Amino acid sequence: MYVFFGQRSVGAFLLAVIFGTSSSLAQTEIASLEREAKRNDSDTVNRIRPLYTSVIANYLNQTDGMMLSEIIKRAFETNGEIKIARLEVDKARARLTQARLRSNPTLEVEQSSGRLVGSPGDGQLSVGFSIPLDVYGQRGRRMDLAKAEITLKEAEVTARQRELASQVFTAYTDALTSLRELQVLEELLDLDARTVQFVQIRVNEGETAPLELSLLQTEVERLRARRQLTEGKLQSAISSLKFYAGVAPEETLKLREEISTATIPLLPSTIETSITVGLQNRPEIRLAELDEQLASAGLRLIRAQSRPDVTAYTRYSQGRSGFDDPRGEFFQRDRSLTFGLAIGLPVFNKNQGAKAEAEISIRQAQERRLFAEHVIRNQVTTAFQRIEAAKRSLAILETAVLPRSRENIETIRRVYELGELKITDLIAEQRKLLDANRDLIETLTERYRAQTDLFTALGITLEN
Repeated sequence: MYVFFGQRSVGAFLLAVIFGTSSSLAQTEIASLEREAKRNDSDTVNRIRPLYTSVIANYLNQTDGMMLSEIIKRAFETNGEIKIARLEVDKARARLTQARLRSNPTLEVEQSSGRLVGSPGDGQLSVGFSIPLDVYGQRGRRMDLAKAEITLKEAEVTARQRELASQVFTAYTDALTSLRELQVLEELLDLDARTVQFVQIRVNEGETAPLELSLLQTEVERLRARRQLTEGKLQSAISSLKFYAGVAPEETLKLREEISTATIPLLPSTIETSITVGLQNRPEIRLAELDEQLASAGLRLIRAQSRPDVTAYTRYSQGRSGFDDPRGEFFQRDRSLTFGLAIGLPVFNKNQGAKAEAEISIRQAQERRLFAEHVIRNQVTTAFQRIEAAKRSLAILETAVLPRSRENIETIRRVYELGELKITDLIAEQRKLLDANRDLIETLTERYRAQTDLFTALGITLEN
């Protein structure tokens, strides 16, 4: 894995091109430089430098690396938005506690006196106690509404987890794709390392023009530049995974699997089964159903509240009154205990607008559920079609294209070593191999993305 530089030999070759092969000066200079190159092979070896240092081990560890399921689990535990959504569930539970409580009673105390109006002997004390009654099932309706809201908030947490899992899937796929491309580039650099050594020897022995070594070195540098860019994409994807998993930026996160072997578990084998699973598990369906239940519970509560309010009360009264008499001043004491009901009359406000709004909310939730079902069927069908297309493409690439391309490389390499072909032929075929590997990576990526899209469309989790 080394690059050899023969700058003077390249200069001699260019000199021959400028002056022509018949130029004795050029021929003499070329011969002199070739003899010098043979005498100074040890000096040439001292000027070699590595093509690259493999970095795959920095990003892949099939024993201690982090699996996708672990990343998603840690993301669910550390994500701030999910924590906020879970607090909304706690708030809904607190509202259920409030809905269970009955209305507070009312204590009324009243004291009247005639002292200020010239009747000092007159006065009355009245003590009343009243309590609103939960009639027509109003308390139960309040509790039903609060319970439906709890279920709705829990479904919203599930929906947020699904969105977060989709984001993790995207970053994880990008990381696997970049890792695979990095492996391919390092394999090609290994091939070029052997070729560079062979061409360098031939140039030193005068059997190959230095231009061929220069062309090969240019191809090597192109691959090295591509490798640097790919490693940058891999680092970016892993940084995103660290963010989702709650891993500190300075800590290390390595992958455990490669895209060629990575699979998503729990995927049904047929479209029909997948649609059934999706309709049962997708949070959109559940949220639409809960919206309908919530709106229905709200309508029942509104109807119950539209009926007359009933308040039961009791009152104890004690009065003292005085009157003048020629025989003197007399006082009379009166005591009474009163029971009664206070009934509100819904004459003007019958919650007409609230009832209409609740009925519209029910129809809106029903339409939302029907639309979600249509979307799920389309997403599942599309994902299955993509998976099948990727499988067919992989079969062709892995059985026909890549094996033949590798065979072509080895054949052309051997023919080149015999001096029958130019280095440009070998470079051209190597680029075809690189293109074929990129097609393979693209197909593997498409298959994995389709699998993750199907998994997301099903609305399930890796813990199911």
